[in-house]
Amino acid sequence: MAWIRLKALIIKELLGILRDPKSRIILVVPPILQLLVFSFAATLEVKNVDVLVLNRDNGAWSQELIWRVEGSPTFRSVRRTQDPGELRAAVDRQEVIAAIEIGPTFSRDIEARRPADLGLVLDGRKSNASQIVAGYLNQIAAGLGADTALGKAAGGRAIDVVARNWFNSNLIFQWFMVPNLVAAIALLIGLIVTALSIARERELGTFDQLMVSPLRTHEILLGKVLPPMLIGTFHLTVYIVAAVLIFGVPLRGSLLLLYGSAVFYLLAVAGIGLFISALSTTQQQAILGAFLFLVPAMLLSGFATPIENMPAWLQPITVINPLRYFLVIVKGVFLRDLPLEAVAANTWPMAVIAAVSLAAASWLFRRRLE
Repeated sequence: MAWIRLKALIIKELLGILRDPKSRIILVVPPILQLLVFSFAATLEVKNVDVLVLNRDNGAWSQELIWRVEGSPTFRSVRRTQDPGELRAAVDRQEVIAAIEIGPTFSRDIEARRPADLGLVLDGRKSNASQIVAGYLNQIAAGLGADTALGKAAGGRAIDVVARNWFNSNLIFQWFMVPNLVAAIALLIGLIVTALSIARERELGTFDQLMVSPLRTHEILLGKVLPPMLIGTFHLTVYIVAAVLIFGVPLRGSLLLLYGSAVFYLLAVAGIGLFISALSTTQQQAILGAFLFLVPAMLLSGFATPIENMPAWLQPITVINPLRYFLVIVKGVFLRDLPLEAVAANTWPMAVIAAVSLAAASWLFRRRLE
């Protein structure tokens, strides 16, 4: 009888979500938009850079430097000017992110085997991108310096450094971003759907009917948790298929381990969402509460910046964030065949978070009934 009651409640929840036009939009539109936006637009790579060159030297070496910059795939256009004022104005108006100033004795100094100076003006308003561009230009200048007589005499080619990137040899950004989206979208959908569950009952006036039904309290909570987990599993599957078939992300690990850990992850997400829903009296409060948790969870998960780069006092807060652990599992299963021990080490914290959040939601739910 308990299973029949629970099954009826799960079907009721799924029908309530899928029949509501607004709920269907929330389930379909945001995941598709985020897949497209984050996979293609939200990239930390610096490409299609516009550069301005003020060349005060007409020698061969300055021309060689400009040709090497123009030949780099990173730079979209290399404008030339003879007006120092235009150099400053172009950076001020954000027409270029970097400007190169070649001194009048640049080629002469190289031919005389003297160090040649090269000026570089960067747009500090784009601090991260400008530093990356500076690194690209320094590499080009270093390569040019190694080809000069002074560079050859100093043994510039005596040591060749060969870098090899493990797990993502070509540094394809989609290989990093799309596995992250598998976890992030499951958090977004699972949290919002669960947060709206009890609040929707109160707003529609069906909460009292649910209380007088034969369902017990734990059955109601279980019926509210399982439908978001099923929906989250569906989105998880869609994103895994899209990652492999559309974006070509390799799946080197075990799907069994990935889905096994996903159960505890979705359970933790549902527990947090259910706690927010028990606190809320309207759907608007539930949505605001969900985003109040969602934004810090994304920032403190290592999604965009490593946790190790955060202040020491902030890092302990990340241990209560289930997204932190599932990101490690998803990227590990996709890119490096994460072993069972590592999956288990990141799964048990999610199980603890699920147990605590569900217990807190159950306590708050019972308290509201008194």
